[in-house]
Amino acid sequence: QVQLAESGGDSVQDGGSLKLSCVASGSTWRYCMGWFRQAPGKEREWVARIDTIGLTYYDESVEGRFTISKDNSKKTSYLQMKNLKPEDTAMYYCAAGVGCAWDYWGQGTQVVVSS
Repeated sequence: QVQLAESGGDSVQDGGSLKLSCVASGSTWRYCMGWFRQAPGKEREWVARIDTIGLTYYDESVEGRFTISKDNSKKTSYLQMKNLKPEDTAMYYCAAGVGCAWDYWGQGTQVVVSS
């Protein structure tokens, strides 16, 4: 069992930056790590993922603005977000799983981007 805890959410202005962190209770080296988000009134959507060999993938809405990374020694995944837009406002969730099956989820961290 792995527990995930996100942090780093905040309120920022349009064009601002934030870095989210996701700390795992157990080793992360064998897990695919991902970030999802859910805006009010909308379904949860996938944002980015990083697999066990460090390959990264992004939704087209964040490509070029967000960067996912992980530090296995710190059991932590990161989501660096730049050039934030009001439409990025959402609760952001960290997820982990073998083969990107998303078996484990965090409680979320809120990001608000105002214009």
